[in-house]
Amino acid sequence: MAKIKKAKSKNEAKETGKGLVMDSFCAWDGEILVLNVLGTPSAKRDAIGKPKGQQLKISVTAEPVGGRATDHMVRFLAKEFGVSIPDIEVVFGRYNVNKQLRIKAPKALPAVIAKQLS
Repeated sequence: MAKIKKAKSKNEAKETGKGLVMDSFCAWDGEILVLNVLGTPSAKRDAIGKPKGQQLKISVTAEPVGGRATDHMVRFLAKEFGVSIPDIEVVFGRYNVNKQLRIKAPKALPAVIAKQLS
């Protein structure tokens, strides 16, 4: 994991009337990291995978019942980004594999995200 650099990035989110538009799977919106996620529930292990188009693959072991897989993903990502659980907001996709997450002031970045933002 890489430490956070507070520098402007070419990957910044743009607000439109229809929501947040991004050129890649991740972007900064001020101090908030916005992630477009393609979730995989019922996986063998929790893992952050590779980008697929404009989404980042994230696998979790939880079953996709009543939003439990998304809740499990938020807990897993909170540890990965060094934030508390309430610092991660599910913007959309709680009951879907396609999600957008907002992570407030992450203290660490997984390698795939650090590489994209550098």
